[in-house]
Amino acid sequence: KMNLAVHGLSGDIREANTYYEDPHKALGKFDFVMANPPFNVSGVDKDRLKDDARFPLGLPSTDNANYLWIQLFHSALNATGRAGFVMANSAGDARGSEMEIRKKLIQRGSVDVIVSIGSNFFYTVTLPCTLWFFDKAKAQLPASSLRKDQVLFLDARPFFKQVTRSVREFTPEQLEFLANVVRLYRGEAPEFDAGSQALLAEKFAGGVYADVAGLCKAASRAEIEAQGWSLNPGRYVGVGARAADEFDFAE
Repeated sequence: KMNLAVHGLSGDIREANTYYEDPHKALGKFDFVMANPPFNVSGVDKDRLKDDARFPLGLPSTDNANYLWIQLFHSALNATGRAGFVMANSAGDARGSEMEIRKKLIQRGSVDVIVSIGSNFFYTVTLPCTLWFFDKAKAQLPASSLRKDQVLFLDARPFFKQVTRSVREFTPEQLEFLANVVRLYRGEAPEFDAGSQALLAEKFAGGVYADVAGLCKAASRAEIEAQGWSLNPGRYVGVGARAADEFDFAE
């Protein structure tokens, strides 16, 4: 409550254990979900979740709650709802029962954008992470829409401002540029309040979305299936152009 108050926000805060309780009756309710869940939680009693409608895609057999959180966010959305949340990198390539849940999410068309974030963006840990974005309305797009069958992968790791030795952050211009890549992909007009025109013009001639090696790739469902239903941007985005090295490796 104090965190919301210092940001000038109000909210309905309840004390509960999210795995076993649903105090907001969230199933299919929300237009937007934004979350930063704890990664790789173990010890959840899955026997208590077997008949819970919030986990329609199945329960992961591993002792890891990442795919419980992913389903909680997905099932809380209404038919046109959108979600954005932070997730451990390992979730994008997890195998076994977790891969089966991920496959169902991709086949439903809900996965919209996946973004790789570099290390040192958290204040307390150095680990890198991934941002997942769902858009349930995407599944209702006409069959002629390319986006209906695609996921946009973005590699944001080269973008950061070094604040201290152990903390990095995005500048407003970098954030706006990354958001504008998504806007172009969705066929929306870019925004330039933070002055990202030059960055965008450098990568996207004519203000039209195109795959850029090392930055972004719109991958089809067939391409994702060929990669074992992976949602790891590194498998799709590739490596961008680099300046020539000033030394001869062979020599």
